[in-house]
Amino acid sequence: MWLWAGRAAHRPGSLAWRAVDRDLAARFADVPTTTTAALAAHLADSTVAPVLLDARTEAEYAVSHLPGAHRVDPDASAAELADALDGIDRQRSVVVYCSVGVRSGAVARRLQSAGFEHVENLAGSIFRWANEGRPLVRDGHPVEEVHPYDAVWGRLLDPGRRAGGSE
Repeated sequence: MWLWAGRAAHRPGSLAWRAVDRDLAARFADVPTTTTAALAAHLADSTVAPVLLDARTEAEYAVSHLPGAHRVDPDASAAELADALDGIDRQRSVVVYCSVGVRSGAVARRLQSAGFEHVENLAGSIFRWANEGRPLVRDGHPVEEVHPYDAVWGRLLDPGRRAGGSE
């Protein structure tokens, strides 16, 4: 069980984040991960950026997302995901994220089973990305807030980054 103690759960290296990271590493041991720093460097330096997939609900995506990200249904089957990505080279790098990595890990696994060979789950996903002050957009405009998913998971977001105010 993950621990959600204290007001500092959102801080890098907190007990809560360490527990989440350990659980996700065990749960999705077969899914490669990339860090927020590595993704940011890849986006800045690459002539061919990875395909960014946001595996959150429409409501979450509408609040904010990574620039250039495409939303996919987190509950889509491998076949539905393959159809949604029709025309994307299966050799191309794909990075999937959600709030912290649970839904995106499952989507990444299904993409692998659909034949996508270079799929990574973003460690810490959009919560870590936002906590680090990295770029987010809504309707093409920069924003700083992220949908908190719910009151428990939202504690992993810096209070100033939680859409709807802090707790």
